[in-house]
Amino acid sequence: MVPTPPRPDDSSSRAELQRRAVAQLAPVLPMLQELGSLFAGAGAGHELALVGGPVRDAFLGRASSDLDLTTSARPEQIEALLKPWADTTWDIGRDFGTIGARKGDAIVEVTTYRADAYDRQTRKPIVSFGDSLTDDLVRRDFTVNAMALRLPDLEFVDPYDGMGALAARTLMTPSAPEVSFGDDPLRMMRAARFAAQLGFTVDQRARAAMTELAPSIEMISAERVHDELVKLMLAPDPRAGLTLLVDTGIADHVLPELPALRLEVDEHHRHKDVYEHSLIVLEQAMALEGERVVPGLAEPELVPGPDLVLRLAALLHDIGKPATRRFERQGGVSFHHHEMVGAKLVRKRLRELRFDKDTIKAVSRLTELHLRFHGYGGPGVPTSRTADDIDSPWTDSAVRRYITDAGPLLSRLHLLTRSDCTTRNRRKAAALAAAYDSLEVRIAALREQEELDAVRPELNGNQIAETLGIKPGPVLGRAYKHLLAFRLDAGPVGEDAARAELLRWWADQPERLDQS
Repeated sequence: MVPTPPRPDDSSSRAELQRRAVAQLAPVLPMLQELGSLFAGAGAGHELALVGGPVRDAFLGRASSDLDLTTSARPEQIEALLKPWADTTWDIGRDFGTIGARKGDAIVEVTTYRADAYDRQTRKPIVSFGDSLTDDLVRRDFTVNAMALRLPDLEFVDPYDGMGALAARTLMTPSAPEVSFGDDPLRMMRAARFAAQLGFTVDQRARAAMTELAPSIEMISAERVHDELVKLMLAPDPRAGLTLLVDTGIADHVLPELPALRLEVDEHHRHKDVYEHSLIVLEQAMALEGERVVPGLAEPELVPGPDLVLRLAALLHDIGKPATRRFERQGGVSFHHHEMVGAKLVRKRLRELRFDKDTIKAVSRLTELHLRFHGYGGPGVPTSRTADDIDSPWTDSAVRRYITDAGPLLSRLHLLTRSDCTTRNRRKAAALAAAYDSLEVRIAALREQEELDAVRPELNGNQIAETLGIKPGPVLGRAYKHLLAFRLDAGPVGEDAARAELLRWWADQPERLDQS
């Protein structure tokens, strides 16, 4: 939990709060003051200030890897001052006034004061350099990010009472929120991200503007939306940010499958609130990240957190339910094959949000597999055909298929499946947990006995071709798949038994009959 700084009118004065922030910045302060003197001295006479996130985080007692500086100097002047001082410099955004530099392990980005206007059609800034720190701060997203520390004298600059907002843990904009969000709608996504990262709430006026301007988020590139969504999902409390996006209507435009989970609950067709269920599953999956002792395994299983794939799968695993909901004559509700429909929807949405292929493949596969466990059972476990219960025990063959189908996602599938239990029925919850404990014990035993992480048919492609007298092609592929299925069903049987099964299968194939 991020510590709450005292309010400015408490016993701790603003001067005391400034000293606390300076103490937090102590490791980099000598270098920053050196830079401030460099910009101010030698006839240059330029202002320089640490600004934005690093200042906010210093007051919050959070470490910040960013060192964002703003200055009255123009880009060519910044570069001329930094080159003799830094180990290296680079032009990361000269058109936007930004020059980067590295000295030792420290990296700084120095940007000329901005006084931008925005093209309300494309949402791209019309870059205009300014001469005033105060004017530069008013164009920033939130007042908590519109504080600065002048260098080298460490004067605290807070023209829009960011300190008050910080103490109240409230997000408000330096300018009117409808103007700020109208200039750059991505700031609405940032509000949700800061709610998730820092535990801040959004000022009512800003929240109203977000609701009114929600459709304008569609003018922002998918890449920029993707970056903010990933930061939100990896934050300590993604639920807070996701709820804000849904409640303001922004999610309708960037992740419409999430608000679609708010299915009406008919009093005669009672079922879980799928939206609330999904948020709980996300929180429960996050709680399982890290090391976990698994029965039958000598070493703890590890899914390091924060894990983006696990979190996305937990959030999206049921997005196929709205499209598959059916009211049954007996008064119940069903979602047949929602895992398969959901996997397709996951692939479509994550592609549109510009996620990479590996993430898309992993999240959609977990969505597809998240109900597989509900065919497993054991002594004392309730049996049912509903997705909330589990049916009959599995053979070793079924356990092998579970392992191989999950592949490298098995550890995440364990966590997702366990997290998917949100029932308030303690007996049922305990039975489900016991059944999954039993399954994990069997998985551990089979993996140790049979090295299932790399299971292959007991004849390779060359041996299959030689046995059947065929060349590489579709028929060889079918034969390989058959032997793999045989291996999963029968376990290790040796090459002779595998060859006998291959010949039995081949005798029934049309290609073999055609050669007779």
